[in-house]
Amino acid sequence: MFDKEKLDQMQNSRKNWEENTLGKALSKFPERQEEFQTGSGDEIQRLYSPEDIKDIDYNQDIGYPGQYPFTRGAQPTMYRGRLWTMRMYAGFATAEESNKRYKYLIEQGSKGLSVAFDLPTQIGYDSDHSLSAGEVGKVGVAIDSLADMEILFDGIPLDKVSTSMTINAPASVLLAMYIAVAEKQGVSSDKLRGTIQNDILKEYIARGTYIFPTEPSMRLITDIFEYCSKDVPLWNTISISGYHIREAGSTAAQEVGFTLADGIAYVEAAIKAGLDVDSFAPRLSFFFNAHNDLLEEVSKYRAARRLWAKIMKERFGAKKEASMRLKFHTQTGGSTLTAQQPDNNIVRVAIQTLAAVLGGTQSLHTNSKDEALALPTEDSVRIALRTQQIVAYESGVTNTVDPLAGSYYIEAKTKQIEEEAMKYIEKIDEVGGAPRAIDVGYIQQEIMDAAYNYQREVESNQRIVVGMNKFKTEEEPPADLLKVDPAVEELQKNKLIELRAKRDNEAVSQKLEALRKACEGDENVMPYILDAVRAYGTLGEICGVMREVFGEYQQSVRI
Repeated sequence: MFDKEKLDQMQNSRKNWEENTLGKALSKFPERQEEFQTGSGDEIQRLYSPEDIKDIDYNQDIGYPGQYPFTRGAQPTMYRGRLWTMRMYAGFATAEESNKRYKYLIEQGSKGLSVAFDLPTQIGYDSDHSLSAGEVGKVGVAIDSLADMEILFDGIPLDKVSTSMTINAPASVLLAMYIAVAEKQGVSSDKLRGTIQNDILKEYIARGTYIFPTEPSMRLITDIFEYCSKDVPLWNTISISGYHIREAGSTAAQEVGFTLADGIAYVEAAIKAGLDVDSFAPRLSFFFNAHNDLLEEVSKYRAARRLWAKIMKERFGAKKEASMRLKFHTQTGGSTLTAQQPDNNIVRVAIQTLAAVLGGTQSLHTNSKDEALALPTEDSVRIALRTQQIVAYESGVTNTVDPLAGSYYIEAKTKQIEEEAMKYIEKIDEVGGAPRAIDVGYIQQEIMDAAYNYQREVESNQRIVVGMNKFKTEEEPPADLLKVDPAVEELQKNKLIELRAKRDNEAVSQKLEALRKACEGDENVMPYILDAVRAYGTLGEICGVMREVFGEYQQSVRI
């Protein structure tokens, strides 16, 4: 970035500043007696200068937005062309209740939907299964069959909205339900836009809503890649998630490294299944967290884009620029929110929103202030959405592309995170790839160590969390929290009784048997799942067939 003569001049001027200006100031006003570090615990220098970015080549490492290596953004004009999609994550209780919330969000200016499913749905059980007891509709909406999905999107034209579904192990089934609902609306699958999370590796790592072992799980994912490349071409077939890795306690560099390592595993699996990299890679997307250290987070997103571009070009030989372009959704950090003084969470979310936008996100969900206590109320959801809208229309940060580029700190931090993330990827390669690194517990252990260090700093007051371990106040118990009616479970059970009484059960049995044979063979299972869904086979019945054929994953324990 700078020639040697200029650097020598800078070194001399810096030395003069340190000995005179800085030295005099420190003798009168010493710095605070604390460690200056990022949210991930990395040491921060007092000052960054051209010396810290002397090895960076502008054209090769930074470049221009919408152009390899995409450090400065996925699109040439970024938000001057179109704002990010304000995609609010929502879903609770029944399909009827969630449908009302979606329509409310659209009325309030949300441009995309993001579906939260309840725990039984996430692990492939119907609401009347014994393991579903007490969990139906609690952390998301209960979806047992196509009938529920029809209600969920009633009055919402699927050719007009973009929908994201946070579902992983049974992703193929929920995607099939979405396609079937669109058919009933008269919308062909080639018109559908959205994303299915479909990232099972991070479930093994950090979240736990897995069903099947790694090999059949990877098969289901590549079957979705293949099916959608032909029949649902505008659909993002996977959202490779660092969000939950960060929620589990990872550092920023670990979030990038482990997420991209998972991405590498998916690309390798698809190529092994016979797919051409440029046929599916443009529909890959990513999902990252936004934490409170604004500058570290901005650097993280820039580093992830640059590193993924290099991986796709150099490791996999991708030819299309679209295959190298990392597109990502962001959600503000749920784990950063506090139950104490919940109004403070509005400020945290605003900072995290700025980080995501300054880092170049394609879509964003902002958490609500009460989410450390319960599912959000309509009022708190509206404030969360308004936070995005204020940043979009009032802050000025959308008027130019990558406004923090060229900052000595930002460029140095971007390079540091990229290098640290690459070291994790190289270590995972040595172990045998992400699935193997998960099986031996390497990734989980690294995250646990980082989480332990963070918690130790909080408990020792080395790291301040406002309102929790400092600046505490006496508070009244929170009021007006959203509570899911326990009657939801009985309602869902009754729906299933009615469904099984009305549908053609012989046709369902035939479709499930055809699915069983497809699972036992090597055909793409998506058409068979879609047939079973159309016949109103339930989520639990379809996943039950796959459980019988594929078995269930057993998490390794590292002591």
